[in-house]
Amino acid sequence: MTLQQLKYADAVASCGSLSEASRRVFVTQPTLTEAIRTLEEELRIAIFSRSGRGVTVTREGEEFLASARQILEDAARIQAKYTGKAVRLPQFAVSCQHYAFAVEAFIEVVKAHEADAFDYTLRETVTSEIIDDVARHRSEIGVLYLSQRNETALSKILKKEELEFEELFVAKPHVFLARKHPLAKAKAIRPEQLDDYPFISFEQGSENALYYSEEIMPAIDRKKNIRVRDRATMTNLFHGLNGFTIASGAVSRELNGPDILAIPLVYDDEIRVGIIHRKDVPLSRIGAEYAAAIRTRVTAGTNRGKATDSEK
Repeated sequence: MTLQQLKYADAVASCGSLSEASRRVFVTQPTLTEAIRTLEEELRIAIFSRSGRGVTVTREGEEFLASARQILEDAARIQAKYTGKAVRLPQFAVSCQHYAFAVEAFIEVVKAHEADAFDYTLRETVTSEIIDDVARHRSEIGVLYLSQRNETALSKILKKEELEFEELFVAKPHVFLARKHPLAKAKAIRPEQLDDYPFISFEQGSENALYYSEEIMPAIDRKKNIRVRDRATMTNLFHGLNGFTIASGAVSRELNGPDILAIPLVYDDEIRVGIIHRKDVPLSRIGAEYAAAIRTRVTAGTNRGKATDSEK
C-alpha cells in the first residue's frame, strides 16, 4: 500500500467517478483502475461498488477511507513542515440547514487552520440534500433538527442511509421577527396571534414533505406563506412585510443584526438540533474540531441563558 494509492482512492470517493478522478490526479483511467484493484486485493476488501451509474463507497470502504484521509493529512503536514510545500490541501465539507451558528463554527475552524491553501465547502441547503450529501460522501457532517413532527420519518431515513444523529442542544420554539413588528413587545406569542402576518419559511425544492421542513410549525398550519431560499431574503421580509419564522430562539447579532428578535412561542414541541455523520466512521481531525466548535458555542450560549449564540 502506498500514499499514491491512498490518494487515488480518496479521489475516486470524492468524485464518484473513475473518469473524473483520473483527471483530478492526472493519470489515465486504466492506471487508476489498476491501482485501486491492486489496493483492494492487498487489503482483501472491496473499497468501491461498481455499477452503470458509477462507483459508490462500500461500508468497508468508508472505514478504510476515514483512516486513509487521516494518513494523507498527516503526510501533507510533514511534507509542508520540512519542505515548505504542501502535497495535499486540507479538505472539509459540511451541509447544514440555514443556521448562523453553523456558519460561525465554520469560520472558527477556518481561522484555526492557518494554512496557505485549503479546500473547504459550506453548503446551506435543503434538508433532503443535507442527508444525501452526507450519505454520498459529499459532506462529512450535516446539521439539522428533529422534533415531534419529523423525528419518526427522519430517523427512518437516517437509519436507511446508515447515518447517526448526535444531539447538540434542545430548545423551545421562538418567533423570529423584526424589532418594529407589532408583536415585538410581547413576552410570549400564541400561534393564532400570527395569523395576520406572512409566515416566512425555507423552500425545500421538490421534497416538500412536512418532515423536511426547516421550521417546527410548517406552512400548512398558516394562511399566509412566503418561501425563500436564503437567510438574507428572509431577514429583508421580516422588515419589509412584518413577516416571521419559527426557530430555536438564538439570535446572532453578528450575522442577523441587532433588529431581529426571538420571542417564545406558546407551542407544545421542542427543537433538537444536532449533527449527522456516517455511522462507525470516525470524524476527521477538522470534522471533530468543527463539531467541538458548535458544542462550545452551544455551551457558552446556555451559560448566558440561551440555547446558543445564533441561529437563523
